[in-house]
Amino acid sequence: MTQKTLFAPARLGGLELPNRLVMAPLTRNRAGADGVPGALMATYYAQRASAGLIIAEAAAPNAVGQTYPHIPGIHTPAQIAGWRRVTGAVHTAGGRMFLQLQHGGRVGHPDTSGHVPLAPSAVRFPEQLHTPGGLQDALTPREMTDEDIRATVADFAKAARNAVDAGFAGVEVHSANGHLLHQFLARNTNRRTDRWGGSAEGRIRFTVEVVRAVIGAVGADRVGVRISPGLGVNGIEEGDTEALYPALVEALAQLGPVYLHQVYADPAAPLFGGIRRAWPGTLIANPALTREEVATDAGMRRGERLLAAGADLIALGRGFLANPDLVERLRGGAPLNALRPEFFMYVQGAEGYTDYPALDASGIRAAAPSAAGPRGGRRPAAV
Repeated sequence: MTQKTLFAPARLGGLELPNRLVMAPLTRNRAGADGVPGALMATYYAQRASAGLIIAEAAAPNAVGQTYPHIPGIHTPAQIAGWRRVTGAVHTAGGRMFLQLQHGGRVGHPDTSGHVPLAPSAVRFPEQLHTPGGLQDALTPREMTDEDIRATVADFAKAARNAVDAGFAGVEVHSANGHLLHQFLARNTNRRTDRWGGSAEGRIRFTVEVVRAVIGAVGADRVGVRISPGLGVNGIEEGDTEALYPALVEALAQLGPVYLHQVYADPAAPLFGGIRRAWPGTLIANPALTREEVATDAGMRRGERLLAAGADLIALGRGFLANPDLVERLRGGAPLNALRPEFFMYVQGAEGYTDYPALDASGIRAAAPSAAGPRGGRRPAAV
């Protein structure tokens, strides 16, 4: 068998990928206040079109699912039109895109979304939340009824259709990082005793039903799923990770989405090996990197180890954030740009977004093409 390499072509459903490097979804807060992607976002993604696949940042499938200010949506005509401009720019630059669909669940605030947040159970988010008025304490969410659950599943399916209409090749259902689907998976945030809670079989049901509906809307070749086994961000405590994910992966495999995307994958971890053996399709692995490692070729080296351990594609986040031409830099051994974390999130404008320099033909750093935009305040945040 030929050994997989990061720079070799790959196939994903109906897509031909020129390399196996995936730009992971990264929250950047550059949409309009109404969740509409603008020209600056089109520039940002087009700059990174050399990635084998771009998975665009999380977009809310409905208004109540919005997490933070200036997060894009995919549920209004204006948002669809805005994303169509983004995908058009990426296609012109030769790229391919999926869109991540994310409902925040309890990670949301009425001052941002206009709605009391919904969640599997009335368990308050334990941290403060960024809102248009600044940091605020989270509210206790309203426990979802069966009607709420059915409506949310339908919203995900409609959002997937909207994404395809906007020019995306497919969507990634976000069942990770402490947002709504992950809240259903975790014991500390899902205290239900009905068929949507309790056992692992009950707690995976919501994710499975969302994926089933999204596949029904746009087809299995256009649907991926992101998971983060054991990741305790956003106050999540799964409680039974080793039993939970084999059940989830087995159920998803029966539906046949085109890929499974594992966050912070470790090739030496037994769970990664178990997921690889149980998953029959394309596996995208996202290695964990420190901030210092992001400015080196550590992502490439860890990606190669993950490919050797059975992954098919490698997703990198902050490396693509700081290097619009990350693929070319890694392929040629060129130095990587330093991160500017003060511009990661909760700011607007081009600085720290579209102004990272690319290499010119001689290998010298040249200013990246940028679009003018207002500067926001500097507030550091992890991506």
